[in-house]
Amino acid sequence: MQWQVPAPPAAAAEYLTRRSARESAASGKSNAANSSLSPLQSLTTYPLLLSSLRQVREPRATHNCWAYKIGDQYRCNDDGEPSGTAGKPIYSAIASSGIDRVMVVVIRYFGGIKLGTGGLVRAYGGVTTECLRDAPTCLVKSKVLVGLEVPFDLLGSVYHQLQSFQVEDIKQDYDTGEHGTTRITFRVDYDRLENLENTIKTACSRRITFSMQTV
Repeated sequence: MQWQVPAPPAAAAEYLTRRSARESAASGKSNAANSSLSPLQSLTTYPLLLSSLRQVREPRATHNCWAYKIGDQYRCNDDGEPSGTAGKPIYSAIASSGIDRVMVVVIRYFGGIKLGTGGLVRAYGGVTTECLRDAPTCLVKSKVLVGLEVPFDLLGSVYHQLQSFQVEDIKQDYDTGEHGTTRITFRVDYDRLENLENTIKTACSRRITFSMQTV
């Protein structure tokens, strides 16, 4: 059997993250800051998360600076602070912690004393590091969303292999497959994907279109 398998996107087989949100507070040199650490599973959710965090803060907050990290993708924002003095130190603290798929928002209240660029970098980085330091974490295995175009007469064999690999969210759509085939989608642990591919390759004798996306 021949396979049409695109190279999988770069992804860690597992990553360390947080399941729930956490807040902490810090103060010094007449300036105070609150930090919020939240899990972030996709890039589409961070605008809503940021908006909800801003809405519950006091209007006297002078800066809402933030950064997130999802694998190799990240973004940060200084929100009016001098360039590179807020968002980047927040991101650097996240990256150094080893925790992935999180967003940290640091909200600063100006207390009358200017910290200077160096002081701002230390303040934002330090508040973020403190927030991350004692945050309970969990190890999560990356999932891959897989789609198969399967001939009808091979469905039984394919389903047997999928169940033996404990795949999740199996869905079947008769309308999207080509003539004589049906499309099956499911999620599987990233580190099980290669073995699953080889097992189906051995069990089936026909060509199956195989596509995947890391989630």
